[in-house]
Amino acid sequence: MDLDKRPQPAPEQPPAGLRASDADRDRVADILREALAEGRLTADEHAERVDGVYRAKTVGDLEPLVRDLPAAGTRPAYEPASPPAASPAAPTPGAVPPEADENLVAVFSSTVRRGRWRVGRRTHVYSIFGSVEIDLSEALFEYQQVVIKAISVFGNVEISVPENISLRGNGGGVFGNFEVHTLDSPEHDAPVVFVDGLAVLGNIEARPRRGRFIRDLQHKLRKYLD
Repeated sequence: MDLDKRPQPAPEQPPAGLRASDADRDRVADILREALAEGRLTADEHAERVDGVYRAKTVGDLEPLVRDLPAAGTRPAYEPASPPAASPAAPTPGAVPPEADENLVAVFSSTVRRGRWRVGRRTHVYSIFGSVEIDLSEALFEYQQVVIKAISVFGNVEISVPENISLRGNGGGVFGNFEVHTLDSPEHDAPVVFVDGLAVLGNIEARPRRGRFIRDLQHKLRKYLD
């Protein structure tokens, strides 16, 4: 018998009852995103399944969400994840200038930055008895390293980013809250957003926005950097 023609064993799958990791959920979310882009899922179906991804507790809960999609049959949906690309803990010297490209100020008021907008290398945010919301989920990144310097005094600063970039934080609070949900992108050339700040009797928070991704990320960065 030709050894090359012997049936190959199926890839080993983890037990259905195994607790799902964030990497497991991210891989399934990627399959769903590709299916939406190819027209295999409607926007409503995609939204419903993505919601199921982030409510799933086990690998068995994730499998039905991609069972009817080609990507699930052509590759193991739960193959061991490769370690994410290492992102710097602080901006590379010279990558980000000390002066701000943009200032966002809210004094007894509110300021919102969202939608399709170009993110500068450095943004300064001041919230004094006010509220600032920065949504980067649809923003255009022209630079790989971006710094957001936030000061909140009796105010609130909320920053949301797409899931396939890296997010770093350095700061603290004085009778306030400074919280950055660290995120590592699997893409080597993904943008890195550094949130530096001080919250004095206020709040500064940065977190990924589930289900939102920068599409064709490397191509877009290369286009802007050329």
